[in-house]
Amino acid sequence: MTDRRWPRLDYAADKAVIETCHAYLQVIGKLPTRARVWCNHGWHVALRVVPRGFRTYPVVAGERDAELLFDCIAGEVVLETSDGFRSAMPIAGQTVAAFLDELQALLSQGGISTDISGAPNEVETAVPFAKDERVRRWDPNAIRRIHAAFRSANRVFEHFRSGFVGKSSPSHLFWGSFDLAVTRFSGREAPLHPGGFPNLPDRVTREAYSHEVASAGFWLGGGGVEEAAFYAYGYPSPDGLADAELTTLHAYWHGDLGEFILPYASLLETDDPDAMLLGFLKETYSAIATAAGWDRAKLEIPIGDFGEPYDVAGRR
Repeated sequence: MTDRRWPRLDYAADKAVIETCHAYLQVIGKLPTRARVWCNHGWHVALRVVPRGFRTYPVVAGERDAELLFDCIAGEVVLETSDGFRSAMPIAGQTVAAFLDELQALLSQGGISTDISGAPNEVETAVPFAKDERVRRWDPNAIRRIHAAFRSANRVFEHFRSGFVGKSSPSHLFWGSFDLAVTRFSGREAPLHPGGFPNLPDRVTREAYSHEVASAGFWLGGGGVEEAAFYAYGYPSPDGLADAELTTLHAYWHGDLGEFILPYASLLETDDPDAMLLGFLKETYSAIATAAGWDRAKLEIPIGDFGEPYDVAGRR
């Protein structure tokens, strides 16, 4: 069951496939940026992790609504609309330029006229999609493993999310940084973020971090941690956070990133990966919220159970 729920990942071996998937999701992600109204903290552009892959939120297209599914099981991108249209294009390791052309044709076929051209965000070298002719690597088995890992992380993130009555994001995938994230808010405004993310307007970053957060997430590797890992951080980062003592095995503070890190591989060493990850999420949030002086008594509720709302009367 561990291999099915939590498959083994190898960032070094799968790096080229990860980069290909990331590049394709960047193209897909342009659709909601142009066909949905802006939602606070950019939540509208994120993708949802679903049983078959990654899905956009529904977008407005004239008199119809539409959504795209990046199907990791079948290896295709599926377009569905509210008037019954459904069609798909194969994912076969084509260049990003070819992927853009094929996706734009699929959208046109479905009556969606939104332009999705542009360039990737949050990467150091942002080659415009239409000019990206680099050879890409695609491995269906690797993509299924990657999706399974995201799917399991998403399940635990949503469980963790249930224990908070304050404002919290869904568990969702940001295609710019290619990480799954769930974020809790204290309700207080944050100092102006300095920005500086590559190929991302500072106004977007500053709106995303307009309020104080405790955020946790999962990504496949890179940026100073060359393996799949979970992370947790606060913004603004409270004083003394680096000195917090964690009980989760193999979890540590990464000084350069200013984040707590838990290697994904550590979950495969335990009999209950879900419990290990949930423990990491809970104790890192506790460290951040305590150090930052959040009003935890008002913001936290018991972690949810299937079909059972928390006891409001009992809580009082």
